Amino acid sequence: MFLPLKDDNPTNTFPFVTVALILANCFVFYHQLTLSLPAAQKFIFQWGAIPYQIVHGEVLYGKGLFPPFLTLFSSMFLHGGFLHLIGNMLYLWIFGNNIEDSLGHFRFLLFYLLTGLGAALAQVFSDPQSTTPMIGASGAVAGVLGAYLLLFPHARILTLMFIFVFIRMIRIPALIVLGFWFLVQLLSVTSGFETGVAFFAHIGGFVAGLILVKIFQPQKARRRR
Repeated sequence: MFLPLKDDNPTNTFPFVTVALILANCFVFYHQLTLSLPAAQKFIFQWGAIPYQIVHGEVLYGKGLFPPFLTLFSSMFLHGGFLHLIGNMLYLWIFGNNIEDSLGHFRFLLFYLLTGLGAALAQVFSDPQSTTPMIGASGAVAGVLGAYLLLFPHARILTLMFIFVFIRMIRIPALIVLGFWFLVQLLSVTSGFETGVAFFAHIGGFVAGLILVKIFQPQKARRRR
């Protein structure tokens, strides 16, 4: 098992958008914590992306505040627990700053939202009759990982490696770390086990990141690369 801790890939600009996205996710999660259990569940069903609602345009739980398809965006800022939040924000912090540096602040924000949208749609169409809310930033973060793999495959990632009872910290090329992560998502989908994790969203976001990063990358940066 790999747990990335940091990369050795410097940036030229401060990652304002990456930091803002992390703060926004933390703020929404803090709001979730302030709610009672019934109110928190209602909040998730109201703002999470429910495939059935999106496909059929029908609100199942209470009165919708806005059209169901907009929950494809709001769901990116909801999380189901501390580990869910911390894992997503750790990956966003490690890999997001370099993608923001490559694309520029505004382009990165659009890229993040669109890869998150692609991820959510991949999950929706994998199970369009599902009435379970889909939440989390992992689809958009997966887009960032796909972009990082394409732009910086040889960047070294300081990684905590777990092999049975042995734990080591080593520097591994991003190609191995992120390639292994993507392979795990593919194997999880083909295994057939029900885990409650939106693996199709992870795969969809990753592929969207691979495709969109070249479109969003400024021409000067493409020529230099």
